[in-house]
Amino acid sequence: MTEAVKAPKKPVSKARTKPLAPSTSGLFAVFATGGKQYRARVGDRVKIEKIVGEYKEGDSITFDNVLMTDNGASEVTLGNPFIKGSYVSATLNKIARYKTVDVIKYKQKSRYFKKYGHRQPYFEVVIDSIK
Repeated sequence: MTEAVKAPKKPVSKARTKPLAPSTSGLFAVFATGGKQYRARVGDRVKIEKIVGEYKEGDSITFDNVLMTDNGASEVTLGNPFIKGSYVSATLNKIARYKTVDVIKYKQKSRYFKKYGHRQPYFEVVIDSIK
């Protein structure tokens, strides 16, 4: 009797389900805002945390907390913690809220059931330039 030998399955990475979209420019930057870090190229649409202040769609926003820039070829600039004089300028495209996240608290046999909903606000910005 011969047994079929099966090849082991390759582990699937769940961190990134789709590859990054190819861009004509290799230049990208990593900037920080709202307690999070975002990787962006010129022309990308990025959803960021809502910024405190009076903003409306079409406003220009400048992020000066740039952690890293890369030109795609050989030059990588790292900040300590930020790069002095470097900034990312963007245009506010949309002010909206995410879908509802349901929070449910339940304890069996005690008639305890609480249900809350939450919609997190966000800004969608279009990256104009990286300097």
